[in-house]
Amino acid sequence: MEISAKSVEYVRSVMFRRITTQAINLGVIITHALMLWKLWICLSGSGSPVVVVLTGSMEPGFRKGDVLFLYLNDSPIRSGEIVVFQVEGRDIPIVHRAIMVHQRRNGDEFNILTKGDNNSVDDRHGIYADGQLWLERNHIIGRVMGYLPYVGWATIIMTENPVIKRETVDWREKVLSRQDRERPGVRFFTLDH
Repeated sequence: MEISAKSVEYVRSVMFRRITTQAINLGVIITHALMLWKLWICLSGSGSPVVVVLTGSMEPGFRKGDVLFLYLNDSPIRSGEIVVFQVEGRDIPIVHRAIMVHQRRNGDEFNILTKGDNNSVDDRHGIYADGQLWLERNHIIGRVMGYLPYVGWATIIMTENPVIKRETVDWREKVLSRQDRERPGVRFFTLDH
């Protein structure tokens, strides 16, 4: 049985439409996710409204792998409140409890001393930058308003386990090279370009 050129062309056009429709649907999903993320940033007041707990320093309250939801506003931080902060020289934000808050006389500025619930000493001893004794408003990324236990383990496994990280990158490269072989000149959606 011989397949006519018209039939082959019809199958190609259907495949093209299907792939185009899937690409558009994926684009719509990604666009909606980004819009929701930006809306969440605006509503929370925090530039990073979600963080993953990476250590056990806040146990038993928060465990490694918990996802924390943050907000940030202008009200003063109180002693006992859990904050997420970033200090000079560290790339990763830190989640600890404010154990002492000193509000300055002008009322707008404050100094905060923090400590992990599971740590024996406050953060002046090894967490803050050299010579730093207090956190200031510019160090605070957000205040914890809720959490989901263990949901962040996927992130931790991806960043801490070099084998899984390498395998994920290798798998992605295999998929892209297979796509190049199957359809030369056609580039499917990637995060690179």
